[in-house]
Amino acid sequence: MTQVERDRLVALKKAKKKLITQKQAAEEIGVTERQVRRLLRKLRKGDRAVIHELRGRASNRKLSGEMEQRAMTILSDPVYRGFGPTLAGEYLRQRHQITVSKETVRQWMAKAGLWKVGRRRVVEVHEWRARRSRCGELVQWDTSVHDWLEGRGEQTYLISMIDDATSRLFARFVGHDSSEENRRLLGAYLEQFGRPLAFYTDKAGMFQVAVKTKRQEQREGRDRPEMPPTQIARALRELGIVWIAAHSPQAKGRVERQFSTAQDRLVKGMRVVGVRTMKEANAYLEKEYLPWWNQTLTVAPADAADAHRPLGKESDLAAILSHVEQRQVTNDYTVRYSGKIFQIDRQDIQVGMRQAMVRVEERLDGAIAVRFQDRYVRVRRCAQPGCEPPLAETGEAQPSRPTGQTKPKSDWMKNFSIARSYPSRRQAIE
Repeated sequence: MTQVERDRLVALKKAKKKLITQKQAAEEIGVTERQVRRLLRKLRKGDRAVIHELRGRASNRKLSGEMEQRAMTILSDPVYRGFGPTLAGEYLRQRHQITVSKETVRQWMAKAGLWKVGRRRVVEVHEWRARRSRCGELVQWDTSVHDWLEGRGEQTYLISMIDDATSRLFARFVGHDSSEENRRLLGAYLEQFGRPLAFYTDKAGMFQVAVKTKRQEQREGRDRPEMPPTQIARALRELGIVWIAAHSPQAKGRVERQFSTAQDRLVKGMRVVGVRTMKEANAYLEKEYLPWWNQTLTVAPADAADAHRPLGKESDLAAILSHVEQRQVTNDYTVRYSGKIFQIDRQDIQVGMRQAMVRVEERLDGAIAVRFQDRYVRVRRCAQPGCEPPLAETGEAQPSRPTGQTKPKSDWMKNFSIARSYPSRRQAIE
């Protein structure tokens, strides 16, 4: 019997002995006078009148013990290691047809020792920044290094782009966190959604060139000198997209929290279906995880207008997303790039091209394109320096190659006399 029930019993006994009225007892207990009279009639059978009759009885909606035992047997499997009550409840419903609330699952798991009940402590609180108002105003972009396949396959990296206004997620697994893979994902994002107003990233070397400092020299508090752009920074500039650098991981907390969720749910989901390769991981990501995220965790923007801009005819993604470098044309109209020599086609040679700078583009598919001013020129790879276009391409005679045989002496001075008609220096001195 609880203390409240004891207080009720004392008031009822006072009313039974006429020490107080039924109205006073009702006010003291907090019930109506009619309820007091009911309790007084039940009090004739004993003091249990103040205890609810359903106490100690099982609920009519109580789940059977067999269902609990079956659920805990399933969750005890190593495949579900580390699952929390919410995620465990979803998998029980989707894969095993056991529909229970997450609170019931939490109680079952705590009783079975599969979940440790405890209060999570907040170490440090950061002030949250308000979301942007429109989709496409700001997209957070980052890469997560994690054992995504839990040792079942190769090392993979997850590159994610999440919209700041809606939390819409676009991601892909890659084999290397390189500039090329990030540019490839950027192209896929632009083709699907268009050009956002700005990207928000960290200060990794693929986004900005690091300033070199001398040993024991501090750059804190100094203005950053102008540095040449990286390949991604140049591509964003040509696309008209603003790049914003985050000064801390907390500043881009939306994409960081997304990685925290992915390292829990995505890893466990791929474990359940047995993903072992990067191809299978990307298939699961596109068919299962991204649809679930974009249907469950996205929010409506404050402004329904889309800030993404379409790709125009001037936006040649193949050229913009290439690895671009400047090279000088030699006197024989060749260009050197990446240890290779490329010969410019005779028909594309222009006035002023010799010793001029050209733009060399190494496309994502490995092709090489060379642009002089605003026009692309045809090139072919040379096997050795000084090579010339073949006859099939130019229609002109090619200079003969040396054969190693000595040529006969020319007789162009045959009829000239080289005898001296004047004294030599020695004769003049003597």
